[in-house]
Amino acid sequence: MPSPLSPATIALVKATVPALEVHGLAITRRMYERLFQDPAIRDLFNQSHHGETGSQPKALANAVLAYARNIDNLGALTGAVERIAQKHATLAILPAHYHSVAEALLGAIRDVLGAAATPEICAAWGEAYWFLADILIDREAAIYRDHETQPGGWTGWRDFRIESVTRESETIRSFVLVPVDGGRVLRHQPGQYLGIRFDLPGRGVLKRNYSVSCAPDDRAYRITVKREGAPGLPPGLVSSWLHDEAAPGTVLQAAAPAGDFVLDRASSAPVVLVSGGVGLTPMMSMLETIRAESPERPTWYVHGALNGRVHAMAEHARRLAAGSDAIRLHTVYEAPLAGDRPGADYDAAGRITPDWLAAHTPAAEATYYLCGPKPFLASLVHGLARLGVPAERIRYEFFGPADELEEAPRQAA
Repeated sequence: MPSPLSPATIALVKATVPALEVHGLAITRRMYERLFQDPAIRDLFNQSHHGETGSQPKALANAVLAYARNIDNLGALTGAVERIAQKHATLAILPAHYHSVAEALLGAIRDVLGAAATPEICAAWGEAYWFLADILIDREAAIYRDHETQPGGWTGWRDFRIESVTRESETIRSFVLVPVDGGRVLRHQPGQYLGIRFDLPGRGVLKRNYSVSCAPDDRAYRITVKREGAPGLPPGLVSSWLHDEAAPGTVLQAAAPAGDFVLDRASSAPVVLVSGGVGLTPMMSMLETIRAESPERPTWYVHGALNGRVHAMAEHARRLAAGSDAIRLHTVYEAPLAGDRPGADYDAAGRITPDWLAAHTPAAEATYYLCGPKPFLASLVHGLARLGVPAERIRYEFFGPADELEEAPRQAA
């Protein structure tokens, strides 16, 4: 644990909160501009989260602001620190990289704030940055040690071969990955994800995180990927390549599984798994694990999809629930097609709501695991809290930069 921050530093950092509220996004955008002047640093990041409309600069601006606001109460940031460390582990972030970020961040503060970035302010932020960086470096080192010492574990990038490709729906495919070296794999925790490194012709190095969509085993991982893109928007580079080009035999590189959104396997209390769209991927890992390890555990799997054409792994979920009185399925289609059969393909039309969950699942004792698009999560996370479910029993994951659902109530409405 690094030495405590000085009272003078705490006071100076807190004094910058008003400036960060106004200029935080400009600072983080400028920071990434500086940082990405080094191609080696640029290749560490998922570039789909950057750019003028990218979500990563906004997420970092929110994180910097939260750090400044809580600089005298860092316990409030424990969860955020763990999420960041887990993400860094899938990107193979090393201590040396923190020096580049420090130079870029402090330089961006000076660029954006100008004369207001006095030497005293910059020195305080330098001290505050390294205090947090040392915490992250220590935690990431522990994660790497854990990966390296567990059976089947590794650090850095490991070659995997695509063993099979399965069409799950019109927009979603699954890929089973096995290690090229023929060794065993690290058993993931249900809900965790893999960091995967792609070197695409004409596109260079790209990195993405994909949830593991199968129960833990020693042999392989399965990832389940939606083809990204919509009318008027560019297609997802990596997801399109996976759908169109990746075939059995293709070799990819993966970091060891990471993430803190994991099923509590030690408990026998009821669980409610709730997903929207391709947010089903960690839920399938959890559902397979429950069926294999504790099929008597009271479990509800509630899934929302647009319609049957894009609903993935529906038959697989039914097979997992078959013969188990403890596992219950409920499927909601937002806009059912003419051929979608109520009572067979789906159970209700519309959207999953907090009120339905509270009325049809054991809200007084269940833990809720939620994954899906941000507006979907916003509605459910805040709605369940409003209905009295305590925060420790509401766990969620969404795909993209790790930030909070601060504007969620307004977005959900």
